[in-house]
Amino acid sequence: MIPTILLTGKNGQVGRELTAMLPRIGNLVAVGRGELDLSKPDDICKLIREIKPQLIVNAAAYTAVDKAESEEDLAGAVNAQAPGIIAEEAKNLGVGVVHYSTDYVFAGLKTSPYNESDAPNPQSVYGRTKLQGEKAIQQSGADHLIFRTAWIYGREGKNFLRTILRLATEREELRIVSDQAGAPTSSYEIAAATTQILTQLLAHTKRTHPLGKVSGTYHMTAAGETSWAGFAEAILELARANPPRASWYLTATNNLPLMAKRVVPITTAEYPTPARRPAYSVLSNRSLADTFQTHLPDWRVQLRSVFAGS
Repeated sequence: MIPTILLTGKNGQVGRELTAMLPRIGNLVAVGRGELDLSKPDDICKLIREIKPQLIVNAAAYTAVDKAESEEDLAGAVNAQAPGIIAEEAKNLGVGVVHYSTDYVFAGLKTSPYNESDAPNPQSVYGRTKLQGEKAIQQSGADHLIFRTAWIYGREGKNFLRTILRLATEREELRIVSDQAGAPTSSYEIAAATTQILTQLLAHTKRTHPLGKVSGTYHMTAAGETSWAGFAEAILELARANPPRASWYLTATNNLPLMAKRVVPITTAEYPTPARRPAYSVLSNRSLADTFQTHLPDWRVQLRSVFAGS
């Protein structure tokens, strides 16, 4: 039986990539904000009951980290309540849920990679609401895979890669935070790993919701680590060496030449934001590798692949 897969957040960074990949393993029904407002519980229930999917992949989220500090109700509705409602509907249908969470559930005080067993301690509204969403899914009793990821970027959407490329056409000097550590992870690799895992699970079971034996929370990020300043330097190095002629790059740079000559490392204190960021966002991917034999490439390899792609 070919499963029907409901994907939310089709226009987000990960959602765009999943929209292209998930049809390989099922009949995809992909919806964005225009088709489904996750702040409206009744709409969520109605859509799921109409489609009756065999798998739900929730790639939608409220991701405006700083804005969430003043829009806690909306962030909570999308990040906390909606995942719980989705999971409850999935439980009623007897199907599984794939959901994406974040490094922001941790305080960022460690100096070694966070494991899934480490106690969450979010320091922002965004982090708190994402953790609440995790707990709602877990408490629903639905089979689930929660993938925590971090520092997501890609060729499309609003992200650090595109911001750096734009700023590099406007300024000779980029002042970038250097005392926060993480693993930049491309949306393509997240979608590819998800698709690989679901393909693997579907191939080894006759059930159309094969998440039961591996139900749980896993970290899914690039290997390696760097700072935001280090990430910016790597972006500029690639852009200077061999600037792509692809449409995503030309759009990001407005088809203008790069002006940036240097990245100046600064501290978090020199770049205050409404939401507090984790100082250390590196997540251990050992559980993902042990359970699914899935390994995401080093962040540098991922970045080169993004530049090399069309």
